[in-house]
Order: sequence, then C-alpha cells, then structure tokens
Amino acid sequence: MTAASLYAADPGIAGSVAVVSRPLDTFRILFVCTGNICRSPIAERLTRLELESRLGRDLAGRIVVESAGTWGHEGAPMEAHAATVLGEYGADSADFIGRELLDEHVVEADLVLTATLDHRAQVISMGHSAGLRTFTLKEFTRLVARVDPRTLPDPRDGARLTERARALVRAAAALRGWLLASTPESDELHDPYGAPIGMFRNCGEEIFDALDPVVTALTGVSR
Repeated sequence: MTAASLYAADPGIAGSVAVVSRPLDTFRILFVCTGNICRSPIAERLTRLELESRLGRDLAGRIVVESAGTWGHEGAPMEAHAATVLGEYGADSADFIGRELLDEHVVEADLVLTATLDHRAQVISMGHSAGLRTFTLKEFTRLVARVDPRTLPDPRDGARLTERARALVRAAAALRGWLLASTPESDELHDPYGAPIGMFRNCGEEIFDALDPVVTALTGVSR
C-alpha cells in the first residue's frame, strides 16, 4: 500500500474530490501565519524541540515540521524577538529562512496549523482538499484534548507513529462541528510583530502551552 490516506472533498469547493498519496513513513506538519518570521517559526521550532525530547531525534524525524506565511517574507531571517523567545525555551532558531506559502506546501502537508481563522480560510481557499486537515493551532489543541487516545494506534509501536498522527487528524476533523469555541477569538494567536519582547514572550507561552496536548496526542508521551 502506498497511499497514506484519502481526503474527502474540500468543503466550500463544490464538486472537488482529490485522492492524495503520501509516504506512510513520514507525517508533515505545516504551520502558517502572515509573515513567517514570528508566530509560525516559533511554533515550528518548539514542535521540533518537543518531538525530539519525547521521541528521540531518530523517531522524531519521521514527523517533518515546517512553516510558511500567507504574505511570507521570502528569504528573511526570523524576527529577533522570536529568536530570543525560542532561545529561552532551549529551542534552536539557527538557519531559519522565511518563505511564502505555496500550493506545494499545502499539497505535501498532512496537517496544517494556522495562527488565525483568516489564515485557515486562506489555506482552504487554495484547494487541494485541505479543509479536513487544516485547523488553527488553538482549535486543534481544543479538539485533540477530546479525542480518546485509546482509539488511536498504539504509540509504543514506533512503526505506527505516522498512522497514529493521521488517525488523530481524522478524529479532530470529525469533532470540529460538535465542539465549538467559546468565542472565535479564543482559537487565534495574535500577531506580536513590531511589539516589545514581552508580547513575544506572551505569544511564545501561548504556543508552548497549545503544543503540549498536540504533541502528547501525536506521540502518546507526556511532557
């Protein structure tokens, strides 16, 4: 079997149905914000840190974590305050290069996690049957917290890590219409661009806290 999964028609794009083949031994997470120099790089690098700390570098490498921006600063370095915040968490900010969100990034991703609902809408509007695998980060956190881990593949079997990740995305998508946010704003991460370092620290803390349930659900290993 070579197809990782079948994705249903993209909601909002009438009549579109796509079958997307992905390697079963890797799972790709794409974080999306506006410029790809603040929020999404912080989320990308913190996720890599958390995966490696729980799974070890070799096994964590089967989950590929990337980021892009809807108005991405192509080729730009990470914002200095964002890099500082990452360093305070012990995460590596080196060699980061900003990039603009392209169709190929969405096509290749098994899970797209955005900063805001507007970013989510922009990703879904690109097509590629992205609707069932695109969430805001906080939305996905809220949903996976309600997924019974006993319904997912056993995380102790490393060979089933990516199978577990895909099952988690399907389960979260199934819950989305039933578990609504208290307010739309509660599912969003505000942009700290241009703000003092304190705002970046607040944003980093929000992302760090939101990632914990996600990485725990993906790996079956608590922080």
